[in-house]
This record gives sequence, structure tokens and C-alpha cells, in this order.
Amino acid sequence: MSRRNLLRAGGVLTAGAAVTMLPEVAFAEPGADTTTQTRTVTGTFPLSISDWFYLPVKVPQGVNQIDVVYSYDRPAVPPGTRGNACDIGMFGPEGIQLGNQNGFRGWSGGFRDRFSISASEATPGYVPGPIKAGTWHVILGPYTVAPQGLNYKVDITLSFGPQGKAFEPNPAPTSALAKQRGKAWYRGDSHLHTVHSDGRRTPDQLVAAARAAGLDFITSTEHNTQSAQLHWGNYATDDLLILNGEEVTTRSGHWPAIGLPAGTWVDWRYRASDPKDFRKFVNDVHDVGGLVTAAHPFANCFGCTYEYAYELADLVEVWNGPWDRADEASVTHWDGLLRGGQWIPAIGNSDAHNPDHIVALPHTVVLADSLARTDLMAGLKAGRSYLAESTAVSLAFTARAEGREAGIGERLRASTGTPVTVEVTVKGAPDTTVVINDQLGPERSATVPASGEATLTWTTYPRYTRWVRAEVRRTSGGPNSTTPNAMVAMTNPIFIGDE
Repeated sequence: MSRRNLLRAGGVLTAGAAVTMLPEVAFAEPGADTTTQTRTVTGTFPLSISDWFYLPVKVPQGVNQIDVVYSYDRPAVPPGTRGNACDIGMFGPEGIQLGNQNGFRGWSGGFRDRFSISASEATPGYVPGPIKAGTWHVILGPYTVAPQGLNYKVDITLSFGPQGKAFEPNPAPTSALAKQRGKAWYRGDSHLHTVHSDGRRTPDQLVAAARAAGLDFITSTEHNTQSAQLHWGNYATDDLLILNGEEVTTRSGHWPAIGLPAGTWVDWRYRASDPKDFRKFVNDVHDVGGLVTAAHPFANCFGCTYEYAYELADLVEVWNGPWDRADEASVTHWDGLLRGGQWIPAIGNSDAHNPDHIVALPHTVVLADSLARTDLMAGLKAGRSYLAESTAVSLAFTARAEGREAGIGERLRASTGTPVTVEVTVKGAPDTTVVINDQLGPERSATVPASGEATLTWTTYPRYTRWVRAEVRRTSGGPNSTTPNAMVAMTNPIFIGDE
């Protein structure tokens, strides 16, 4: 990772590199009666700056806690102009090299204005552990900068004394026996947040919401930190499997890594213009059995839109929270990839952050050999799944020919002139419309009555149809949508033919 010196002129910092090192903050060796020392750093980031700034902090022997408080100004800006927002995190003396998990000690983005780290505990988002002597680094990430610049202030306080009791991680159990049904359809929400990043729910509140929604599993995906993964065992129940993840939040889009072993951290300090870095961390996720999700591809916020190569992703999050225009655009784009021969299975997640966000709206229902991490990841990777707005909604979707049958994510092999019968049954979706689509678009539809149940069949031939998929939509939009013709459920495709 490159380091460039800053040019200081009148207290204003200027730099052009992607990574910039600020002047070191030094602390004196403690005296016999020293309990704390505080240093204050101020400066200004201009509009043209690096993505990441590192503030080196020389930590002497005998420190048992580090506290950091930061602030920055928020001047008024004209309509259509971005104001100031600055992220913060911390690396320990093991180094700031790209991918150095040993050096990473935490991240809170712009959600908190302070954090604390000691051997025994740490602010959510940060990792407890010994406070070793050496050069630590506060990382500042100016997310957006007003035309006037961003004036910042960082207060660093070191406390001296014996190290406290060592923190003992307590990750989530690897099973939830009360929900284990062997090979079955399992419902899960794989994009969720707590106070360990920018969520307002505590971990126990998220577990309670997921259980109330009727889910079988969830994946915790905190922004840029693995800290929650070290605590989930404190909140686990035998009727909800808790999987580990991280929403890798870069300046070129977000990509949740899901199904990670507990304690796994994935670096985020690169852009789509650094494809080798992205590929490296995708490979790292795959090496430990995880999957890469292209999250909310058309989200309307800076840095949120997915700009990386789709062929490196395992899943595309086509439905994120209450149905809106960004979701419609995502499904349209995903369908276009599918028509062009590039199939990346779709997934739907709530991305719930706050108590007013509905967990499991939407979620993904996956056919897996068991309720276990490896089996769930295999089912998602194979696209043996459908998306639903709630656990009240269920779908059954098959294609049959000459005594053979294929389900979602599978291929029905049949010769060109063989009739293929496609059937979809929907339950729990009153006053909606169910549609069968192929690569030409909608082919057959039916109204789902007030009972919420309907079955739709359609006969086609491999000569005309390469794949089929089903959608259930609510014309009025409804309470779980901001636009009409809202999605209620949708499937991944069934492929038809010998190709």
C-alpha cells in the first residue's frame, strides 16, 4: 500500500494519492503518576483528496485502553451538492497492509463519533484485544466533501495501567436443532445490521425480530467489520441459525460476503478501478466457503451502486427492502443478464437497519440438504431458491417432460420438439397476479383470488423456450412497496433443453 506525504499549507492538507499518511501523533513515556494522556489533531480536507487518510499514533508501553473522539463541520451546501461526511476506524501496530486482518481493530463508518478499545471490551464495531506498544493508525475516510472543505478534529486519549481480562469470543453455534428438517426449503434473510455497524437494533432485538418473522436462518452483515461475529453466541437460540457475514462497503459499491467462518474480516479499501484487489478478496471469500453478493445494484446513494464485474459475484440482490424503482431496475438488469446467457442467482434481503425496518421483507427461500452453513451456501449458489415478501407466501414451481421433472435452479433435459409443462402454485398471496416468464417476457398469467391460492400451467417446447421463471405481483403496490406492481414473490429460473 503506497504512502504519500501531505503538503501542509496554512493548516490545510492536500493530497492526490488514494492513500495518504498524516503526521504522527506522539505520546510521552508515562510517569509514575500518569493515568491518561490526550492529544488533539485538527486539519482540513479539501474537495480533491484521497479516499483514506491514516493518522499514526505512537503508543508507548503500559497503555491499557485507547479512546478516540472525532468531529467535523457540516456547512450548508447548495441543492444538489454533497455535504460533509467522514468515516472512521482503527488499525493496530501489526500494520495497515491491504488484507491484514491481524492489524484491523474496528470500523464504525460515520455512525459513531467515538470508540474505545481495551483488552476486555470494545465499542460495537471494534475488536477487543491487548493494547500493544507501537504505531497504531486511526483511519479517516472522507466519504463526501462539501465545496468549502471538511474541517476535522480528532481527540486521542491513552489510559495507562494493567491490561484487563482477555476477551473471549463467543461465536454463534453452527446448528439450530429445533429448525433442522434435513433436505427442505429454508427461509433466510442474509443482509442485516445491528449496533455493530449502522443499525439501531441490538443483536438480541434482531434475533427476536427474525424469530417473530418465522425465519430459519439469518446472516449478520455489518459494514466492514467482523466484530458482531465474535458475540453471536450470547444471543443464539435453538430455533434460528445465525450465519456470519460482512457487508464489504467500498466507494464503488457494496458486496455482502455471506457464510463466513466466525471471525473472518474482508478488506474494503479499493475501488472498481482496482479489479485485482476485488478479485483477491472474492477469492478469499470463496476459499473459506462464503459467497459474494452484488448488493442493491441501483441504490441511489454515493458508493452504494454496484460497479464491479458481475461475473465475479455469486448472487445478485435484486430485491432489497420494500419494493421500489431501484428493485425494478435490478430485476430488469438481472433478467437482461439471464437473457444474454449470464446467470447469477437472485437473492432478496431486507437490509434491515432499524426497528421500523421489517426483517424478512423480503427474504430468500432456499432448498438445502440441511440447515447448515455449507448446505445453505450450496443451495443459494445453485439458485435453488425463490424470493418472498413474507413467510406467509410460498411457491412451488416445476417443469415436466416425458416423466422427468426439474425444479427451481435445475435443468429439464428435453429434445427440441418435446412438450414441456410448466406449473407454478402460489399460496398466501391474495389479490395478486402470478406470471410465467421466459426469455421473451411474460407468457402466461392468472389472477390469485382472495383465498391467496392459485395454480397456473403452461405448455411450451425447448424449440421456443430456454428457461422459465415465475413472478407474483400486486398491482396496487400495497403497504410493502413505494411503487405499483410490487413484487410479492419471484423464482430463479428453471432451464429447458439439452444445452
